[in-house]
Amino acid sequence: MDEQTRVRLIKTGWELHREVEEHYRRHPATKSAGPGEPWLDKQRLLLADMAIHLLQTALQPGAIELDKLRNNLHAILTISDQFLPQAGLKGATAQIYVP
Repeated sequence: MDEQTRVRLIKTGWELHREVEEHYRRHPATKSAGPGEPWLDKQRLLLADMAIHLLQTALQPGAIELDKLRNNLHAILTISDQFLPQAGLKGATAQIYVP
């Protein structure tokens, strides 16, 4: 990927991140209200936010920062677990930090 494209995509990622994060913060659902459609809708925004963080980690110039990659994947798997409980994604996160 050429540098101009990389810079453009990173900039677009930050713009998306700001918008998604703003909607997440303003979303009225709370975990204490219990699981249900409003909470899952808010979790979808959080998943999108974490996916954008993964995009940013992957596109940064130079070598991928493995700690950031691990943290991105941990968050994505943890959030995704509530959408795919049969897949055991939360359990898979333990292996992310094994050296």
